[in-house]
Amino acid sequence: MTCKNKRSLALALVVASSFSIAGCGSLQQCETVPKQVVNLEQKMKAPSPKPCIATKRAQKCCAAPSPSARKSEVSSEEYGRIVESDFLAVKQNPFSTFSIDVDTAAYANVRRFINDGQLPPPDAVRSEELINYFTYDYPQPKGKEPFAISAEVGDCPWAKGHKLVHIGLQGREIASTNLPPSNLVFLIDCSGSMSDESKLPLLKRSFAMLVEKLRPQDRVSIVTYAGSSGLVLPPTSGKDKSTILAALDRLESGGATAGGEGIVLAYDVAMRNFMPHGNNRIILATDGDFNVGLSSDDELERLIEQKRNSGVFLTVLGFGTGNYKDVRMETLADKGNGNHAYIDTLQEAKKVLVSEFGGTMFTIAKDVKLQVEFNPKLVKGYRLIGYENRMLAAEDFNDDKKDAGELGSGHHVTALYELVPAESKEKVRDDVDASRYQKLYWVGGAPGADELMCVKLRYKEPNGSQSKKLSYTVGSQLNPRGGTSENFRWSAAVAEFALLLHDSKYKGSANYAQVVNLADGAKGRDNGGYRSEFVGLVKRAQDLKTPRVATDTQTPGQ
Repeated sequence: MTCKNKRSLALALVVASSFSIAGCGSLQQCETVPKQVVNLEQKMKAPSPKPCIATKRAQKCCAAPSPSARKSEVSSEEYGRIVESDFLAVKQNPFSTFSIDVDTAAYANVRRFINDGQLPPPDAVRSEELINYFTYDYPQPKGKEPFAISAEVGDCPWAKGHKLVHIGLQGREIASTNLPPSNLVFLIDCSGSMSDESKLPLLKRSFAMLVEKLRPQDRVSIVTYAGSSGLVLPPTSGKDKSTILAALDRLESGGATAGGEGIVLAYDVAMRNFMPHGNNRIILATDGDFNVGLSSDDELERLIEQKRNSGVFLTVLGFGTGNYKDVRMETLADKGNGNHAYIDTLQEAKKVLVSEFGGTMFTIAKDVKLQVEFNPKLVKGYRLIGYENRMLAAEDFNDDKKDAGELGSGHHVTALYELVPAESKEKVRDDVDASRYQKLYWVGGAPGADELMCVKLRYKEPNGSQSKKLSYTVGSQLNPRGGTSENFRWSAAVAEFALLLHDSKYKGSANYAQVVNLADGAKGRDNGGYRSEFVGLVKRAQDLKTPRVATDTQTPGQ
């Protein structure tokens, strides 16, 4: 089963140490990665030596269970094919262009697999979503722009002689009292596939927490779908929480899954109650298993694309295991100017719907694109870590018709580049004939001796149609005080973990012990305990990768 090319969003580079910011010139050029659907059930039937398998929820464990303890039932979960980005030579490919990504679904899903005693399928590991799951200590914007950018450069932990660049984008945080009123439509999958405890029951408890955050000026409608769709709750004030909670409590699962029909009705309800100066958003909660009416990826994409210019945003929340359609959920969120999260526990629901309420629900900028131009005098080659399905052509950066990612209130984006320095003797793929006519020239004069790269950003206001452009230059100097920040070290640890889970050909000397060591030294304040939880996941993944062999020890004569 194949899915259309997805070119979306990505931003925030990791450059550990000092950085300089100044104006910069123009741009152009990049590459695209095809995206295919990986059906785990089909892949089990193929002769591949490394089948991509997902199992239903098993017991939570810290050490790897014995093979006999694992469930053997194959699921029909589906993930988009990830084709890792290669190193590119700066002289042939000076521009790297991509859309930002604030989704966090991949991390929660990876956690679910590991806690269930199984390593995740490689295509379930989207590196940028693992990195962006965590909060970072970035400065808030000071001027009129909705962003602040920070950068650091340091040594790459898993590749000796390489550098790692960390770019962090911080969105302006709007106090909850100043957030505009919301017109929310809860679009809830009540089909028979949602009967498991990890689906509709968890969904209802999760939405109940969101209801408690609503204000009197907010309005909530509830649309459900199974064999058909229907309006369960007309627009109701956030002040009337008991009515909203009672409507949620009455929901039961049963029937087929007419997801397309439900989406159409939800958009109709949202538009009939549209708030011109408010936050208009549909929150879709489902396992993504649509099987009645509009159900193909192409049909659903076209439907969402038609609706996204209406001013109604789309948040997609995934629930459940076994038949989870991750690739469909991500596609719907991308095409609907929204975000995608996976809810595996009540703690995760609290994080997404309560702690990060503003970022999840309120968009401060849309169609956010990043373009990085590298200085060939300092950089021989580069590789963007993650964002494989967010890549854009260089020409897309200046094209306001090209869809890209959204950034919510207080949200941040982090992106990491692995660099091969210009003085390195390492070969970087550059098998392109030298140009007969083009020669290197500088726009606006030669760059500074320490200018590593130029970072350009485009974005639109939430209701705007014309983009604004920001440009910054990043210096190559390391931190004069020595060492790297917790931001840098933490993102490097998470990226290295992703390389191991994906069994990347670029993992170099990466190993689980090094990930634990890096992460332990960069946990910082660890609000919510998410970083400590990560360290535990890494250790469990290591046990699953190299299971301990149980031996019976008996003394002679026993």
